[in-house]
Amino acid sequence: MSFDPESAFALLGPDFADPVDPADFPDLKLRWWNDRWAKEIGLDDLDEAAKARHFGHFEPLPGYPHGPLAMRYHGHQFRHYNPQIGDGRGFLLGQLRDPSARLLDFGTKGSGQTPWSRTADGRLTLKGAVREILAAEMLEALGVYTSKAFSVFETGDQLARHDEPSPARGAVLTRLQHSHIRFGTFQRHAYERAPERIEALIDLAIASYYPDLAQYSGAEKTARFLAAVCASSARLAAQWMAAGFVHGVLNTDNLNVTGESFDYGPWRFLPTYKPGFTAAYFDENGLYAYARQPEAVFWALQQLAVALLPVGEKDQLVDVLNTFPDIYPDEMTRAFCARLGVAVQDDSEAMIKAFLAFLSASQLPFEAVFFDHFTNNAGRISASSRDYSGDAYQVFADLFATHTPVRPDRLDHKYFSRPDPVHMTIEVMEAAFAPIHEADDWTDLHQLLNDVAQARAGYDLGRDRIGFLPEEGASW
Repeated sequence: MSFDPESAFALLGPDFADPVDPADFPDLKLRWWNDRWAKEIGLDDLDEAAKARHFGHFEPLPGYPHGPLAMRYHGHQFRHYNPQIGDGRGFLLGQLRDPSARLLDFGTKGSGQTPWSRTADGRLTLKGAVREILAAEMLEALGVYTSKAFSVFETGDQLARHDEPSPARGAVLTRLQHSHIRFGTFQRHAYERAPERIEALIDLAIASYYPDLAQYSGAEKTARFLAAVCASSARLAAQWMAAGFVHGVLNTDNLNVTGESFDYGPWRFLPTYKPGFTAAYFDENGLYAYARQPEAVFWALQQLAVALLPVGEKDQLVDVLNTFPDIYPDEMTRAFCARLGVAVQDDSEAMIKAFLAFLSASQLPFEAVFFDHFTNNAGRISASSRDYSGDAYQVFADLFATHTPVRPDRLDHKYFSRPDPVHMTIEVMEAAFAPIHEADDWTDLHQLLNDVAQARAGYDLGRDRIGFLPEEGASW
């Protein structure tokens, strides 16, 4: 495939973003390049100098006529409305079409100050960039619809930070994802009483991500758009839960219209099943704890609905929101069954409830239990050193045994010859970064990423291309 640039967002006009100049980094070193996705989008022929030009100095991409754009948005941050935010340390680098002609964005993190940086330096630490790589790669392996870490350059900067040893090494990340149009993007234009901009955003989103809705107009179009975002967001929340992932900061500026996971700051994966487990040290009240994530997404959808009121009809939007509590349980059942490698059936919801009860009672490693039971593998379960016994387990096991394995041939993959699965708890992430911090030794990180790639190939839960959203009823 050849690179296919697109200007959809830039053509919305100056009310949606601000032209910015990227930071001038003193000493760029390429630390991560996503060969797999570079090949998918036609950028696999870039040499080292071209990679640095486009993803370190941020010269316009081949055939793309626009410079970097800091996108404008507002957002509820821990449920407090903030009208002073926007892209504060990143920008939209460019857009393109994927092999399925779907729109994709390149967005940066750590690329310098913008009009929305306030008092911040607009930079990213190297550790923060590595955390982004690991979160995106692990989530993709576990079947979550996620952005991709496309490139990371170390910048030569020394940054002052209070949450890691300073001076911290600087880096700049470029991510690849379908959309950077956030719930907060609509909130900003509603706040500024600009219904024509809200309408333009809806039209762009429908044309780019939900083309089946192009037949609708007026309030019906708005309601159908919200319904599509609700369904995609419910699916994402369920996928996080099945992955044991805690995003950490589910503000309305960190949720987007495609229902795509992105922006990995203080994320964590569960070591064991703990509903109250939090990722961010500053989440003192557990607002975004593991088990509260579906609630957080639903609350954010309600704020999106409020922002859509200038071009919608209240009762219709309320009716749409009321579908979320029905959609989410079905998506959760589907996501957990996909992770266990079995087909959904009538008693699957009961099976998942029994599964969670066992996880809670046993406190066995979260990821290991999925690994042992994948595609109903009785041989692995009986041979495992983990304790699969007791009343709680038996309730789950009886229900699970009736479920049909999906593509059990996946168990032939070498990943399942391991005694334990790869996982991404905080201890694993810290252990991978420690040699980089101490001796600039990247060996452990590369090995961990190779293990994650093996898990992705073994589970085979995702799609072959970033260009596909999960279809209705599809299993990830």
